[in-house]
Amino acid sequence: MSENPERFQEAQVRRALGKPMSAAPAERLRASVKSAPFRALTDATQQEPHPHIGGADYYAVKASLQERLLKEIGERNLLGSPDGQMNAAVQEFASRMLETEDLPLNEGERSRLAEELAEETMGLGPLAPLMADPAVTDILVNGPDQVYVERFGRIERLDVRFRDHDHIVRVIERIAAQVGRRIDATSPMADLRLPDGSRVNATLPPVTIDGPTISIRRFGRRRLRREELLNLGMMSPAMLQFLEIAVKARLNVLISGGTGAGKSTLLGGLAEVIPDNERIVTIEDTAELVLEQEHVVRMETRPPNIEGRGRITARDLVMNSLRMRPDRIIVGEVRGAEALDMLQAMNTGHDGSLTTIHANSPRDALSRLETLVLMAGMELPSRAVREQVTSAIQLLVHVRRCEDGVRRVETITEITGLEGNTPLLQDIFAFQRQGRDGKRLLGEFHAAGLVPHVVALLRNQAIEVPLELFRKRA
Repeated sequence: MSENPERFQEAQVRRALGKPMSAAPAERLRASVKSAPFRALTDATQQEPHPHIGGADYYAVKASLQERLLKEIGERNLLGSPDGQMNAAVQEFASRMLETEDLPLNEGERSRLAEELAEETMGLGPLAPLMADPAVTDILVNGPDQVYVERFGRIERLDVRFRDHDHIVRVIERIAAQVGRRIDATSPMADLRLPDGSRVNATLPPVTIDGPTISIRRFGRRRLRREELLNLGMMSPAMLQFLEIAVKARLNVLISGGTGAGKSTLLGGLAEVIPDNERIVTIEDTAELVLEQEHVVRMETRPPNIEGRGRITARDLVMNSLRMRPDRIIVGEVRGAEALDMLQAMNTGHDGSLTTIHANSPRDALSRLETLVLMAGMELPSRAVREQVTSAIQLLVHVRRCEDGVRRVETITEITGLEGNTPLLQDIFAFQRQGRDGKRLLGEFHAAGLVPHVVALLRNQAIEVPLELFRKRA
């Protein structure tokens, strides 16, 4: 095992919400990347010759060897070397491990180990050690010598280099090839997904004038549990308990927030409480949600091919999901005409649906949702759209990445109806700021002191909601 496995687990968990680690590990992670990726791996995940292997499956063994391989490649200064030299080093490492280590692998797994290690190592080139760093949430490549990462909610430039623009293009092409996609001058933009679920956006000239770019949004090796979100300060126990009750009681919940605010993380945590006996259909542009329920159908949009055909939109999937007998529909994010079909599904018996939307406040979320509905091409009057929205959605949860890099649930808001043409919103819980302590934002979560209207609805279903959850502190 590692010297301090709890540290490694802490880094995995905390990076998703931007919560800083203690001074020593955070200081190590911010060091110069020429040695930092490997020093971070050595300090935070330093392994004995045989880590995590006893009784482990093939994927655990491969992950362990991948980290050791990256460390060895870094020590030998092979990052960015020609493909032939890198491949030879990977093959030699794999052969040595198979000969000297007592790996619990069968013959088929042994035969494919070297090939998969080479694909995962060579496919990302200089970015491989950054992908192995559990503290990195985003990797941004603007040019051969302009590589940035986000750690703990803050962006920093690293001393990582590609040889030239062609080197970046080769990495992009390898990533695209892994998922059967193609990127070239005729199709210079692509949204891709790595095997670990990380989301990749790549561009080529002339779309990006100064050269090719890569943007990688990383996701944790495991889904954050709702208890971990609580421990990391994303919300209060009362807020979590109320949201758990709401999801189990099949209320429709809309999660809003800006980019990187933690919408998908919170969505996964809330989806965790959906009963195992319900059929769940998830719809995403890039499959990110990892649900542990047994009856889950995952659907993903598809861009057009090189001939401009074969595109499958989120709206197509939402409409198709209604024919799949779902108990719950989870839309990873609404960003287009699918908003109308989602609202209609919520209003026609598909209660308990969950989705997210980009917005800066709860009221902005409703305004943007109205705009997205109008993108469906239906010439509906504004009041009719707002009636659809207010009758479909009961709760609006707004999350924000605060100035200190920590993701927090800023408000839990109830939609109580429509007065004239204005949706009525009522805050149930909110985060109240109380100043700063250095870089750390001070504040506390508190109840507004109002009992939500949905409590009466839940009681009609014989679901008891403790009223002390909503009691305002003196």
